[in-house]
Amino acid sequence: MSTPLKNYFLRLRWLRPSTWKGFIREQEQLRRECDQLRDDVQMLTEHLARPYRAAMPHFAGARKNPLNEHELRVFSQFGEDGILLYLFSLLGVERKTFVEFGCGHGAECNTANLSLTLGWRGLLMDADETKADRAQQFYIGQLGEHAGRVEILACRITKDNINTLFEGHAPRHGLDLLSIDIDGNDYWVWRAIEAVKPRIVVIEYNSSLGPERSVTVPYKDGFDRFAEHPSGYYHGASLAALTHLAHAKGYLLAGCESHGANAFFVRRDVAEGNLEEMPVAEAFFDLERRRNQHDLETQFELIRHLGFVVVGEDGEPA
Repeated sequence: MSTPLKNYFLRLRWLRPSTWKGFIREQEQLRRECDQLRDDVQMLTEHLARPYRAAMPHFAGARKNPLNEHELRVFSQFGEDGILLYLFSLLGVERKTFVEFGCGHGAECNTANLSLTLGWRGLLMDADETKADRAQQFYIGQLGEHAGRVEILACRITKDNINTLFEGHAPRHGLDLLSIDIDGNDYWVWRAIEAVKPRIVVIEYNSSLGPERSVTVPYKDGFDRFAEHPSGYYHGASLAALTHLAHAKGYLLAGCESHGANAFFVRRDVAEGNLEEMPVAEAFFDLERRRNQHDLETQFELIRHLGFVVVGEDGEPA
């Protein structure tokens, strides 16, 4: 028994009958103060929880997919690190190899955790020479004498040169992971890739295009989404369009991370018996930072006039 509670019972033991009324008044006052404190705590809790409760309908869908329950950020922008670890725990790995293009400065990307923590080898590419140089210095600093495990190229990726780049630099056989994030021609570049058949493909989708439209921006060398529209909403392809392309290439949609940036596709022969496909409507999340500015329809209306290419169910541009 705690000391305060012992003191309480000792006080009751030696209490004189003449003081009972005063004692009862003290207890009533204490009870009222406790009730008021409880009400104050409830009010504060409600105030603090309001913005999170407002966001819950958006994140409620995350509970439907095991991928989202495993989201974890180590070096990735959002929860991609945890999702990849979960997927590879289900599917296994072949050679612990990866290719990522659109890696930025390398310290925040989808493959950094695999190379820096788990000893994977791979290729990083980025069109910005300054970012690629920073990535090189970052991995030298992190890996030291083992920095050669990660090759870094400064190059602008196009649908015409991507297979040549793979043939000259990337591991062509047994590639475990391909990550694509180039803020523009993502659909067109993945469509052009024939040199490799990775087990998992992570690719950025444009949530501003909604969960139902199957469209992509037209191909354009040197695409710059902010030059195309100041909102930055005009780029890439919709989740539905990428899923149609994935099906044509022999992949299924495993899900998306809950911030609404990246989709995860798994090769069907690897997924068989290990993973079920998620329907686009259930896997889709709208990008969190855009949702705070405009709803989905407003986002699309801002860029509708810029033009899109429809992607058919066969994964090909209509």
